[in-house]
Amino acid sequence: MLNHSETADRTGAVSLLKDFIAEKSYAPGDRLPAERELIGQLGMTRNSLRKALDSLEREGVIWRHVGKGTFIAGHEDQIDIGKLSEIGHQITPVKMMRARQCIEAVIAREAAINASRQAVMKIKQVKERARQASNWNDYETQDDQFHYAIAEATDNILLIALFDQLNKVRRAVAVSTVIRETERPPENHTSFAEHDRICAAIEDRDPKAAHDAMWQHISSVSARLFGEV
Repeated sequence: MLNHSETADRTGAVSLLKDFIAEKSYAPGDRLPAERELIGQLGMTRNSLRKALDSLEREGVIWRHVGKGTFIAGHEDQIDIGKLSEIGHQITPVKMMRARQCIEAVIAREAAINASRQAVMKIKQVKERARQASNWNDYETQDDQFHYAIAEATDNILLIALFDQLNKVRRAVAVSTVIRETERPPENHTSFAEHDRICAAIEDRDPKAAHDAMWQHISSVSARLFGEV
């Protein structure tokens, strides 16, 4: 869980980045400078910048494309958060997980076909950060990034947008009632091995194995959290 200082730092970084975008008069479709340039111009750490970019992406202010950069979103790119929230209150957690299973399995398949070396490396890095998480909040953040990195690896902007909308519905569904019996994921947490299989299939360029591994992973998570598949 973020402490007050970390929360303030993240909020400050987001505000700084938003002010920079406004001052430079960036318009929809404009590309932001590279991370290294932004770090120098904004005077923040790489970690703070990436967290701020993640926040703006979730808000629909920007969108990112692997290998091409970060762009200002237009009105047509932004998600109607109100409608997604309504769906989140109407769908059951199990049906939400079934939707994830159907969509993310196909996304994993496409990632196995299209992932660049850089995209595979990112998936592996996030996978390891999830394994090393010191608490459940950190794990869930890295788990979210793992699945997003797989969507990015498809190099298909429509699939990335579809995943992003699905993920927003997932966040709106009340899964916070899940009771955690440990401070952090245990060493034998089943998702670790499942993530390994998904990552290996994508790296091996095996579309069927990637599809099946993701299908089984979402099924396993649903069964563990809700007792249903």
